[in-house]
Amino acid sequence: MKLVAATGNQHKLREMREIFPDFEFLSAEEAGFFEDVEETEDSFLGNARLKARAVMRATGLPALADDSGLCVDALGGEPGVYSARYSALLAPRDWLAAHSALCGDRDARNRAFLLTRLRGVNDRSAHFCCAVVLCFPDGRELEAEGRTFGRILEREQGTCGFGYDPLFFSDDLHKSFGEAEEGEKNAVSHRGRALSLLREKL
Repeated sequence: MKLVAATGNQHKLREMREIFPDFEFLSAEEAGFFEDVEETEDSFLGNARLKARAVMRATGLPALADDSGLCVDALGGEPGVYSARYSALLAPRDWLAAHSALCGDRDARNRAFLLTRLRGVNDRSAHFCCAVVLCFPDGRELEAEGRTFGRILEREQGTCGFGYDPLFFSDDLHKSFGEAEEGEKNAVSHRGRALSLLREKL
């Protein structure tokens, strides 16, 4: 089956291809889709649904989209659906000015802001959540969610992965996602679990 991955994130695309090795995945650009779908929903599932439907309608092919993020218990679930835009949306101007050296590295800036928000906080429990939606041109839709649990470290460990991976200590792996090899992470990750559930439904 030929599927369009409704993402421009090469890390996510690689994960999808590894978990679905017998499917032919096209990136959104390879399928001729160059728009940015605005994520206006307040849930991961809602945003994934928006993206999958938009790409499916534009390309005429089945489209698979995900939305995922980090949820920290002590922060009431932050950054949640704003994980990718965390510091840009919530950091005060004086904090951004003090961390201007990170302006070109969004992931590093988000991690630094998260550590600032958790300064002095003892409860550092957190989980990653991922929602995936597969939309077919005939109107069928399949949905699945996956989670992986752990805690936020006080400093980064490892250089693998992306986003918040170097700060997330996995309960399953007993090390940070930043220290895990790709196959290790995929076996227990929120996205891996969501995609595996979706594969079962297929």
